[in-house]
Amino acid sequence: MKNQKTILSIVLVSAMLLAGCGGQNSGAGKDAAATKNTDGKYEPAITITIAKQLDENAGRYGDGEDINKNPMTELTEEKLGIKMETTLLGGDASNYDTKLRLALTGSEELPDVFPVYGTQMIADMIESGRVKAIDDDIEKYMPDRLKEIYDKYPQSFYPVVKDGKTYGIACTPALTEGQVMIIRQDWLDKLGLQAPANMDEFEAVIKAFTEDDPDGNGKADTYGFTYQGNGIYNSGWVADPVTLFSANTGKHIPGSWQEDEDGNLTYGSIDEGNKKTLERMAGWHANGWIFQEAAATGAWDAMNQFTEGKAGIFIGRPWAISSVRDVTSVAPDAVIKAYPNILQDSGEPTYQSAQINDGWLMFNKDFNNMEAFFTYYDWLYDAAFGTGDFQYGYLEGYDYDVVGDKDVFDSKLFEPAVTDPFMPGKSTVLKNAPALDAMQAYADAGEGKAAESSAQIRAAADFETVPDMAEGYALANGHRDELLPNLFNGEPTATMKKNWEQLQTMEKQVYTNIIYGKESPDAFDKFVQDWKAQGGDEITREINEWYQSVK
Repeated sequence: MKNQKTILSIVLVSAMLLAGCGGQNSGAGKDAAATKNTDGKYEPAITITIAKQLDENAGRYGDGEDINKNPMTELTEEKLGIKMETTLLGGDASNYDTKLRLALTGSEELPDVFPVYGTQMIADMIESGRVKAIDDDIEKYMPDRLKEIYDKYPQSFYPVVKDGKTYGIACTPALTEGQVMIIRQDWLDKLGLQAPANMDEFEAVIKAFTEDDPDGNGKADTYGFTYQGNGIYNSGWVADPVTLFSANTGKHIPGSWQEDEDGNLTYGSIDEGNKKTLERMAGWHANGWIFQEAAATGAWDAMNQFTEGKAGIFIGRPWAISSVRDVTSVAPDAVIKAYPNILQDSGEPTYQSAQINDGWLMFNKDFNNMEAFFTYYDWLYDAAFGTGDFQYGYLEGYDYDVVGDKDVFDSKLFEPAVTDPFMPGKSTVLKNAPALDAMQAYADAGEGKAAESSAQIRAAADFETVPDMAEGYALANGHRDELLPNLFNGEPTATMKKNWEQLQTMEKQVYTNIIYGKESPDAFDKFVQDWKAQGGDEITREINEWYQSVK
């Protein structure tokens, strides 16, 4: 293990409503008697029960191991005297929510700490009286370096605050990396093309990728652009067409509430500029230049069209470059490269959704060991800060390895190589390991700055092993101002609860029908009228009342 590297000191920032990710204890009486010894370990050991979805249980376990007995849970007990017990596993998001609702009725036990992914569920939990307000716990127990992180994202508290009390915290808030345009560079080179910088150039490239045989096999078996269309046209992560709409709407992107020039929130899907993009996409679809089955295809499967060598462009987060690298199995000479997204015709940038957290953690009202939880949560953040027990990662030989004099993060390069490693960061109370700013770390590495934090060390390693992906992250960093958090993240309004599902169905149908040529672009105008009349105007009024209250 290397010597601990120096980290810049964290400026202490006070905060009124700051939070961490926590858990409660069903064995409240016994655990309340536990105290820390001189090594910072609780004696007797404290048990914290947590809930997670089954699909978060990722990675390979060794013989005799499972989500509750593995190297990470054992290390947690060894170092901290805290036993993490996972319960209430649901097979998928829908099943997980069902089990949470059963817990509210008393049919299932509510764990000490559990993630919640929807604002309606948050509201129901608060209304039930079975979750605790944690304002005092935050003030007393949250470490200062975590307070600084949460202070950067005050909007992450909006869904969990009611009547001046805070009932949960966002899971590891951080600005997630933005999306980039990912292109078959070898196709561009073969056809003598440059990466597109605006809508006209984008159209010219996808036309050529379809009609000019970029793979050179003499068959009409390629096309330009793949995207997901089985939901609102804004996936937020991969196979996302949202920047095409932003080319004509600016910041008013589909599925997102953003401020207009008067500071009021408006819903991006009804912006008149969307009609121009829909009309254009209809022409592309009719010509076969874009993915023909997008309306019935989710984001990941749409991205697979690129992996299979059929499509030449998709838009996604930089990590997706490694996910589609198997394209070389069908096209050995394939070269993948990341580019900035296209601009508006005015030269202004296009925009996309920003993610700052994936769910919130809420706490059983009987939990009385928040100090222990914040100790645990802060310990997990050592991997992000590159301090303490986790300077390079959580477990050597699992999420990193030391090979010779280098820190290695690609498990295929471990000694010995590992193809399906156990993932310590997922065997915690969290869905994903805490992060600070992945984009900036790659930008620093790309500029040759000395690596100090674990994120910078990982980024520098990626520039050696997966430079195309690393360059994508650095590129995304230069466009972070184009990431827009949805400015409405509160409990669904009264009219939303009654009408929103119908309005979303109507939106999805008209967008898809126009692209597929089943309705003319003028159908968009009728959709906007109907949207407003069938509850949209009332929802807009209610959302702006909420927005003024939280601003």
